[in-house]
Amino acid sequence: MAKGRKNGLYTEISQELSALMRTGWADTERHDLVPDEQAPYAARRRAALSARFPGERLVIPSGNLKARSNDDTYPFRPYSGYVHMTGDQARDGALVLEPRPDGGHDAYCYQLPRDGRDTDEFWLGYTAELWMGRRRSLAESERVLGLPCRDVRTAAADLAAGTTVPTRVVRGVDPALEAAVRTDEERDAELEEALSELRLVKDAWEIGEMRKAVASTVRGFTDAIAELSRAVDTSERWIEGTFFRRARLEGNSVGYGSICAAGEHATIMHWTDNDGPVRPGELLLFDAGVETTTLYTADVTRTLPISGTFTDVQRTIYDAVYEAQEAGMAAVKPGAAYRDFHEAAQRSLAEKLVEWGFVEGPAERAYELGLQRRFTMAGTGHMLGLDVHDCAQARNEEYVDGVLAPGMVLTVEPGLYFQPDDLTVPEEWRGIGVRIEDDLLVTEDGHENLSSPLPRSSAEVEEWMARVAG
Repeated sequence: MAKGRKNGLYTEISQELSALMRTGWADTERHDLVPDEQAPYAARRRAALSARFPGERLVIPSGNLKARSNDDTYPFRPYSGYVHMTGDQARDGALVLEPRPDGGHDAYCYQLPRDGRDTDEFWLGYTAELWMGRRRSLAESERVLGLPCRDVRTAAADLAAGTTVPTRVVRGVDPALEAAVRTDEERDAELEEALSELRLVKDAWEIGEMRKAVASTVRGFTDAIAELSRAVDTSERWIEGTFFRRARLEGNSVGYGSICAAGEHATIMHWTDNDGPVRPGELLLFDAGVETTTLYTADVTRTLPISGTFTDVQRTIYDAVYEAQEAGMAAVKPGAAYRDFHEAAQRSLAEKLVEWGFVEGPAERAYELGLQRRFTMAGTGHMLGLDVHDCAQARNEEYVDGVLAPGMVLTVEPGLYFQPDDLTVPEEWRGIGVRIEDDLLVTEDGHENLSSPLPRSSAEVEEWMARVAG
């Protein structure tokens, strides 16, 4: 929570002002609200979680405001496991699954209720409703979420009173609720694992949200490339700002810090300063994703010739990455090992690096020893959903050592990065980074590339740049 100022202009409130502020307000309770379209899906997700932990109370907080500087806070973004289980995005909330004797659970949601008009709370302080905006009443939240809702201000005491019930809590989200219950760290970690694993396969509603996220991202890429000449006149931040505008217009925000890496910045995996020059003749590695209003994000990368045409060396590198991505995408299908697409792409890149003489062959030896990683740096993809690296707490046997199934959404994103100070490659290769990333939905008979509307091959990219880039 942010700290208030000790040097405010007003130090006292007259009784007359207090009385004035408490009177003359209309009843704004909304009686026209209907259940959110996600509510039945969230109920099924809670049932799946309940089945994993019979006889135990589960506490899943949404999180609190965090200070950015003094009395200013970061935009609130709830814990993804809470969102997945409720469809709610309110701060200072918590989902509780209370065990029943039959092994199931009764679910209810703690929420911060509206500020009443019978005290000064609703207009004093930066978290009051007149400062932060109207919240839903508990009755309104019950209708929207399809869950009984309770006042979160009693949550810590309520949970502390139920000491005889075996309890698990998601740690590191809400310190007050975490302190109210006596739990075991290892058992709590199992709850977080389960919440991650239940997101591995997306339901029909989630897949629809992923399509929205990708569609908005495609439009955001087109916006940014159309204004490329403005970036040449200014910096990488023009690209970042242009994409952010689309993300805020059509969604909640960006799903992660946009990477708008021109020139040698493209060799930095997570370049988000975005303060460098955009120079014709160099490449722009553009990695960005729109997060929908329901908090599902896309994650797409394209590497583009700023002048509109690849040089010979740039094209050689780009086409090698494209071939590796093609190999990786071909391995994405139900029943395949999760690692298959990564291995296919990395083997392809290892072969190229041996062919170019940058690592010692044969290619199979180079791959087995991981020598290609000097230039490929990272893995070839990850799960995608409510988090850009979704399901991050899932067990290895369910994720990286698991098997692909219909409904999974993942990225395939091979890359080659030749650092500007790497003396093992020719000078004209140094400072060049290329990544191509797409979002794939595993289907019953293979996969669907959700981000296919964005050109991928070098020829298609050049045609796109000629048609769109300003």
